[in-house]
Amino acid sequence: MSLRTPAETVRRQITTILRSWGMPENLIETTAEVMVETDLMGVDSHGISMLMQYEQKYLQGRLDLAAQPKILNETPVTALVDAGANLGHPVSVYAMNLAVDKALAMGLGLVTVRNSHHFGAAGYYARIAAKRGAIAIVTSTARGIIVVPTRSAKPVLGTNPIAIAAPAKRNRPFVLDMATSTVAAGKLKVYGFQNKPLPEGWVTDGKGGSVRDGTEAYEMFYGGQSSGYGGLTPVGGTPELSSHKGYGLGMVAQILAGALTGASFSPRDRPNEGPKDPENIGHFFLAIDPKTFRAEGEFETELDGIIDLLHGTEPADPAKPILVAGEPEDAERARRLADGIPIPGALAKHIRDVCGRTGVDYILEGS
Repeated sequence: MSLRTPAETVRRQITTILRSWGMPENLIETTAEVMVETDLMGVDSHGISMLMQYEQKYLQGRLDLAAQPKILNETPVTALVDAGANLGHPVSVYAMNLAVDKALAMGLGLVTVRNSHHFGAAGYYARIAAKRGAIAIVTSTARGIIVVPTRSAKPVLGTNPIAIAAPAKRNRPFVLDMATSTVAAGKLKVYGFQNKPLPEGWVTDGKGGSVRDGTEAYEMFYGGQSSGYGGLTPVGGTPELSSHKGYGLGMVAQILAGALTGASFSPRDRPNEGPKDPENIGHFFLAIDPKTFRAEGEFETELDGIIDLLHGTEPADPAKPILVAGEPEDAERARRLADGIPIPGALAKHIRDVCGRTGVDYILEGS
C-alpha cells in the first residue's frame, strides 16, 4: 500500500537528509528540486528512492558533497566541468544551463562533465533547455555493469540514458527520456517495493530465460548475489526484436559521455578502484538555438504542426489518444501535485531507516 505525500513534504525530507550529510544549502536546493520533480513526473526509480544508494556512497566516503562544479577548460561554445565527486544533480543543472547560455550566444553549446555520480533522470536537464527555448541532447554513462549486449551472456554496459527535448509554441515541449536498456534498473526496485512481477524480457538470466521477480533481479545487480551472468536487456529485448539498436545507443552514450569526457568505463576501471574512490561518471549536454537555422518562432511553429498532426491521428483504441514524448510525465506531474507522491510501504520503511541512521526526523507520514 502506498502513502500519498505532498511534494513539499518529500522535498523537506530529502533536504533534511542531505543537510545532515553536510551538503551546502545551494546544492541541497538544486538536488532536492531535481529529485522531487523526478518523482512528480512519475519516474519513481530516480527520485527519493535513490536516497538509500546515496547514503551507501556517502558512508563509503565516495562522495564529496561539498564540492562545487569547476570548469576545467572552456571555449565560446564548449566546456569541460569537474563535478568534484559530488552527486550529479547540481553539476548537471549548472552544465545544462551553461550549454544553453553558449547556444543562445553562439548557436550551439556543448558542455561535458566528468568525476560525477548518479544524476537522476536525464529528461529533467533536457527540459531546462526546452524551457529556455533551446533543443537539448543529454546523455550519461552509468555506474552499473548490468546491460547484456546483443549475443552476450554477461553484462558489460550500464543503462546509459539518452534524453532529447525541443520547445514548441502552443504545445508542451517534446521530451524523450529513455534508458538504452529495455527498462531502467531502478524500476526493478520499484516493482520489488510494489510486489509486482517483472514483464517478460526485461531481465535475462544469461541462458535465454527471463527473471520475473523484481527484488531478485535488483539483488542480482546491487545485493552481491550476482553469478556474473544475465542482466538487463538492451532496448529491443532480443536479437529478433532488434536489440542491437538499444545496444548501439548504449554505446553512443558511452562514447559521448564517457570516452569524450575522460569518465570511467565501469567493466574496465571498477576492478582497479579503491574502496573510497569516486565513481567518475560522465555526462554530456548539447544545446542548439533553433534561431541559428530558422527565423525566430519558425521551428516552434513547425513542431506544433507535427505534434498537432500526431494528436489528430486516429488511435487504435479510442480511449487511448495519441501522445508524444513528455506528455505522460506532464499529466502525471499534475496528478501528483494534486494528490501527492506515492510512497510504497517498503520504500517508506527504507527512508525511515535512513532517517534513523542519519539522526533526522522522518516526516513523510501524517502529512
